[in-house]
Amino acid sequence: MVSEREVLESVPTQLWIGGPVPATGGGTFPVHNPATGEVLTQVADATPEDAVRALDAAVAVQAEWAARPSRERGEILRTVFEQITARAEEFALLMTLEMGKALPESRNEVKYGAEFFRWFSEEAVRVHGRYLHAPSGTGRIMVHKQPVGPCLAITPWNFPLAMGTRKIGPALAAGCTMIVKPASATPLTMLLLAKLCSEAGLPDGVLSVITSSRSGAVTQPLLDDPRLRKLTFTGSTEVGKKLVEKSANGLLRTSMELGGNAPFVVFDDADIDAAVQGAMLAKLRNGGEACTAANRFHVQNGVLEEFTSKFVEAMAEGVTLGPGTDPSTTLGPLINEEQLDTVSELVEDAVAVGAKLRLGGKAPGGPGWFYPATILSEVPPQARILREEVFGPVAPIVGFATEEEGIAAANDTEFGLVSYVYTRDLDRALRVAEGLESGMVGVNRGVISDPAAPFGGVKASGFGREGGTEGIEEYLSTKYIALS
Repeated sequence: MVSEREVLESVPTQLWIGGPVPATGGGTFPVHNPATGEVLTQVADATPEDAVRALDAAVAVQAEWAARPSRERGEILRTVFEQITARAEEFALLMTLEMGKALPESRNEVKYGAEFFRWFSEEAVRVHGRYLHAPSGTGRIMVHKQPVGPCLAITPWNFPLAMGTRKIGPALAAGCTMIVKPASATPLTMLLLAKLCSEAGLPDGVLSVITSSRSGAVTQPLLDDPRLRKLTFTGSTEVGKKLVEKSANGLLRTSMELGGNAPFVVFDDADIDAAVQGAMLAKLRNGGEACTAANRFHVQNGVLEEFTSKFVEAMAEGVTLGPGTDPSTTLGPLINEEQLDTVSELVEDAVAVGAKLRLGGKAPGGPGWFYPATILSEVPPQARILREEVFGPVAPIVGFATEEEGIAAANDTEFGLVSYVYTRDLDRALRVAEGLESGMVGVNRGVISDPAAPFGGVKASGFGREGGTEGIEEYLSTKYIALS
């Protein structure tokens, strides 16, 4: 078993631009353990000049990487997948240390994140164009796909590995170079991945990782540089809107995977025990700190109290709060004090306007940023928690009368990433799934993420898709060649 010290010593703490390099100004910033608040290590704090260095490196090898046979690109990705899998415990422990999630959650993320490299290693050789005679008879039409060019990926803290591999995999498979700016709260996993990619044979400059405590200042010169051709971002809708505005001058290709406010709809013909188990998965995945986490529970009145009582019982008996490294822990801490305050405020607001606290609802205090599994019932419509993404282990429950009311309540949000539906009626399942305003729908399933499926939302949850056969298209441009 690898130790915490061994894991931390294996991670490069400098910038990764063709290998480990110090920040131009020599500055660093701390990475904290959410379970204790203590500093794990210091990493290089990139400057705008460092970002340009990374883009210089990407541009220098872009043509060479794009010309590399797709089979060879795919083989490198496959090797990275195998190495991540072989070092799964190391990656899992590192993520738990810097992000806080329980080790079983981290192990699941390693499997999920690694799979994007395997999936896109196979997709690299399946980039298709087409050839046909022009209907007018004047010639022939050839449609060709080419890599868009150097890319910038800005990734969040909640899935330190998977949010990177979900972008890096298709970019490299398509023949693009990439610069990754990971979240300042969780930079270590991405630095270790960059090192592993290099060991797997990825040429220097194809993938760079720039860590910084000043994301806007460091990424702005990249967005202003005409050599950058693609921006992909996962994070809040507020930041995503600003990035889209900044990308407009360069007319960058953009993919935005933004916030969510996922409804979990339970109809009166549902298998309630299955719905409760699905609710546990949908709510507590990643401790609730996931854009796909169920944020609002809409339960038809005929089964409202049965579902609520069983949900409370399952949460009370099945959740153990504690440090992620403790084998008995199923729910780790929140990422930082700011997030703890946000979750606490949303629960306090709901109770103040009339919601009933059925479980949890109070941070235990002490070291670390912990918040217990919490359930609220009879939540009034004016409660902020029904409109805002809670990003924590809190489940607000409200009732509804008819199918139409359930769909309307689920759609009553600016967001549209994912929805969950529980019903035994196939016709209703399809009818409701089609009526829900979201990019993804889980029917009788509490976990829907799959590297082989397109991930993404509508409305304020963004645009573009990651994963599936659609994922690589985000990194390809279409060229039409007219032949006589």
